[in-house]
Amino acid sequence: MQLISVTIDKPEATNFILGQTHFIKSVEDLHEALVAAVPGIKFGVAFCEASGQCLVRWSGTDAAMIELAQKNAKAIDAGHSFIIFLGDGFYPLNVLNAVKMVPEVCRIFCATANPTEVIIAETDQGRGILGVVDGFSTQGIEGDDDIRWRKDLLRQVGYKL
Repeated sequence: MQLISVTIDKPEATNFILGQTHFIKSVEDLHEALVAAVPGIKFGVAFCEASGQCLVRWSGTDAAMIELAQKNAKAIDAGHSFIIFLGDGFYPLNVLNAVKMVPEVCRIFCATANPTEVIIAETDQGRGILGVVDGFSTQGIEGDDDIRWRKDLLRQVGYKL
């Protein structure tokens, strides 16, 4: 077995969701869940098929996001993994519960815009995702000023009243 790190290749502010599912119809079900959750959403989804033809299956509503999803799914190349890239102005917060409720979704590894590395095990049989490195290491414990900044930010962007 060999351990591999694959860096997600994307524009800095682009959000994505990385997960695992178990059925070829996941591409269509994820597409339907996303468009039902947020009307007009721009996204691309790609799924690494783990049997049969073992193709990267894909769908979406935005050509650039579809291309990102296809490219990163092929780089990860781990059976039954999926990746969803969200267009500008769309966030995992708006769709994550809908994605998790798709019956064949097994797990979510991350939902982020941070720089991300996917840790993969490769065997003679194929590849599987072990986990992710999402962002950077912590730099300390927040103080009173940091708490005020966090609370102000959440209210400024409308996530808290």
